[in-house]
Amino acid sequence: MFAMRPACPDDVPAVARVITARSEWMEQQGLPSWREVADDLAGQAADSDTLMWVLTADDQVIGCTTLADDRPAWGWTPEQAAQDAFYLFTTCTHPGWRHAKPGSLIAWWAVDKAARDGKEFVRRGTVETSLVRYYAAQGFELVHEVQRKNNLVYLMARRAQRLPEVERMFAAGSAAPIS
Repeated sequence: MFAMRPACPDDVPAVARVITARSEWMEQQGLPSWREVADDLAGQAADSDTLMWVLTADDQVIGCTTLADDRPAWGWTPEQAAQDAFYLFTTCTHPGWRHAKPGSLIAWWAVDKAARDGKEFVRRGTVETSLVRYYAAQGFELVHEVQRKNNLVYLMARRAQRLPEVERMFAAGSAAPIS
């Protein structure tokens, strides 16, 4: 059974293990990893100013994400910046749980939570084209491509909506496709 809950300081070591395991997997795939920033990212679990959430499977941390009300000022039109939205970032899941699609489950949970909280959108960004395809499979649409420092950043969004099937997926311990 899966559950999402706000991270707490006691979660820092478990979040660090998830990020390290994902970094090892990414390196094996020839992808850039988060190894160098793993401790900083995991430390967000103890930061009350950062809204990190953890995904658990039977009380074991298997993923994390940050869900914020604010979003980068750059990349969005003034009209888009004025919309009430969550910004989803630093999502990371343990690769040993890939069969259960925890990354998709976190994304759909955020879309459902945004609707329950009266938000209009969930937004996210990436510099990886493979993640653009992955996020598109979760229902996110590419909104902008923005040159930021040395990277082309792909900014994506999905309208907030209630997804009652997310509760069933949490209970079943596995994500299923949602349209």
